[in-house]
This record gives sequence, structure tokens and C-alpha cells, in this order.
Amino acid sequence: MQLYGYWRSSASYRVRIALHIKDIDFDYRAVHLVKDGGEQKSAAYAKLNPAQLVPTLVDGDLVLNQSLAIIEYLDSLAGPLLVPQDPKQAAIVRMLAHDMASDLQPITNLRVLQYVTGTLDAGDAGRQAWIAHWVARAFAAFEVRLKQYSGRYCVGDNVTLADICLVPQVYNAKRFDVDFTPYPTLMQVYENLQALEAFQKAAPERQADAV
Repeated sequence: MQLYGYWRSSASYRVRIALHIKDIDFDYRAVHLVKDGGEQKSAAYAKLNPAQLVPTLVDGDLVLNQSLAIIEYLDSLAGPLLVPQDPKQAAIVRMLAHDMASDLQPITNLRVLQYVTGTLDAGDAGRQAWIAHWVARAFAAFEVRLKQYSGRYCVGDNVTLADICLVPQVYNAKRFDVDFTPYPTLMQVYENLQALEAFQKAAPERQADAV
């Protein structure tokens, strides 16, 4: 099994966490999103993933992109389950996961920030304002939901897909010096997750391509 990703990509980060939770061996293949205009735009990688994004998972003749699809595939291969079998609990987990992975991450990822700072000529100040605005909106809502559903982790006391999607977004927000004071429940869950070995192994700074 091969995972094509970038150390700082939150979508790649999610998949790395899942692989380590599942204790699935994988060959990590770095795709630098900035060097030489972005290695994801090379002809070889574009053939593998026409969207020219990371991550991409290759398992034999199966090639998958989209981190949530990859994680659900991994969830079918080995335990522990990241999406509960109970339909109501599964829906709650997926809802929280999409709060981070579908609502927040796409509008704060590298290509969007490059467009904001470059094409729209907003500069570093504009990028910072953009990040602060969208993170605050997403985290404020997430804080309310966690007060309803969380235990030690996002949903009760078992690690789920929601936790896997939360941690990379907190990591990104920390990079941009977001104020976490309004989100005590969210940050407690985050700290609990950071104590787990799988999350530590998946951390961006521990990847071979980290710079």
C-alpha cells in the first residue's frame, strides 16, 4: 500500500492518522506541493490523480483520492472502527467530520490561500484575516456540538473519524496563531488526542519530507 501525500497537507494528515490507528503498513511517497511549482502538477502524478491533489492511496490495482473515501476504505479493512456501526452514532461522527473536512478545510487549504494572497493580491494580511474569519466560524459551531456529544474525544470516549478530521485543522490554525480561548472543549479534546501514539506518529513534523 502506498500513500502519496505532503507532510503539511491536512487531508494527507487525516489519512496518516487512520493508517496508524489501524496499524496498517504503508509506503509513504512525498509529493511536494510547493517545490518547482508543485510536484502534484507533474504529468506522472496527474496520471495517478487527475485532480492534482493529495492524498492518493494505491492498494494493488485500487487507486483512491479524497481523504474521507480513503479512510472509510481503511475502516473496512481492519479495526478499531472509526465510524460506529450504530446508525445514529455513525451519522453524528460523519456530521462532525464533515464540519472540519468539508466546510473548513477546503477554503483554508494551500491552493485557496495562494489564490487569496496572489491572484486577489490580498497579501499576508489578507491571508491571515481569511484564516481567522473562517476558522472562528467553524470552531465556534464545533465547540457547541462538542458540548453535546464529546467525552474524552469528539464523540464519547472512542476515537472516531471526527477526531481524525479535527486534529489537522487545529494544527493549521495554530500555524496562523488563531486564538483558541473561546474553544475550551475543542482544545481539551485536541490535547487528549495528542497523547495518543497514532496521532503522534502522524504529526507533520515527524514525516520524512518535513522541512
